[in-house]
Amino acid sequence: MGLLLLFLWWAENHASDYTIRILNQIAIFIVLAVSYNLINGITGQFSLEPNAFLAIGAYTSAILTLSPEEKARSFIIEPMLWPLSQIHVSFPVSLVAAGFVTAFFALLMAIPVFRVRGDYLAIVTLGFGEVIHVVANNLVKVTNGPLGLKGLPAYTNLWWSWGICIAAVFCIVRLVNSSYGRAMKAVREDETAANAMGINAFRIKTLAFTLSGFFEGVAGGLLAHLITTISPSLFTFMFTFNLLIIIVIGGLGSTTGSILAAVLITAGGEFLRFVEEPMTIFGFYYEGIPGMRMVIFSMLLIGVMIISPRGIMGRSEFTWQKCFDVMKKLRGGRPRS
Repeated sequence: MGLLLLFLWWAENHASDYTIRILNQIAIFIVLAVSYNLINGITGQFSLEPNAFLAIGAYTSAILTLSPEEKARSFIIEPMLWPLSQIHVSFPVSLVAAGFVTAFFALLMAIPVFRVRGDYLAIVTLGFGEVIHVVANNLVKVTNGPLGLKGLPAYTNLWWSWGICIAAVFCIVRLVNSSYGRAMKAVREDETAANAMGINAFRIKTLAFTLSGFFEGVAGGLLAHLITTISPSLFTFMFTFNLLIIIVIGGLGSTTGSILAAVLITAGGEFLRFVEEPMTIFGFYYEGIPGMRMVIFSMLLIGVMIISPRGIMGRSEFTWQKCFDVMKKLRGGRPRS
């Protein structure tokens, strides 16, 4: 923890704006990955809702932090709905509100959604994402329609993004290691058996889904105030697809794997930008192909599934004792049982 804080202090004072932006994105995607893994990996419910919850959180935080004057300038098609047009709160309050508003929608959605299982659940949550996208496009008096919200205050910095990242990881790890976490894993392994053992599977799934929605909403608020411009076109299924790649590569059910994969995919996505740009390779001119990064990530996903079907970490978590055991094994010693 001390090393991370020292690194953040150094980055805040000495790193370039581009590097700081990438570090902020990594923190936000870690929050998204560990919260998405809570419902998909830990609880074992195949859900495709992150882009919807991210949009709800982003719009909630953005609407609350824009001043009445900025709202009047932004809403040129139709004036913003009262009393939203007059509300103006601080950034921390807007993040908390984004989390609770998203959690409220997650709870409303969970009540009918968790009456179905498997592929049906995926279809319903995917449809919910499209509903939110259509609503954001057409609810002009609240979201400003296709024009979106521009000129948001750039409140998100390394301390906010990484502070919330650490808090989210801490809360989710504590939850997973609690009796509720063990109940979630029991539901994942066999929902019928879990119900027979006295576990209320519906309540456990609803809890996981609501908590996942809360943290995804907070991450949406952070993202909105990092990029300072949001519109419905930003929150497409590609966001969900990226997160799905992250948690599958990291290992479904592994919080450590989700963190590791979020770092690799987010940083790798920025590093691989050159494959979409024109360049000359061995005397041959290459025009660049838009979207080539996603092709590479898809190939990476296929490769990981072939080599390690359960992901980088599987369902295991990082511990220092495992590191010491590996070091002892490499030195010819005997690992601790």
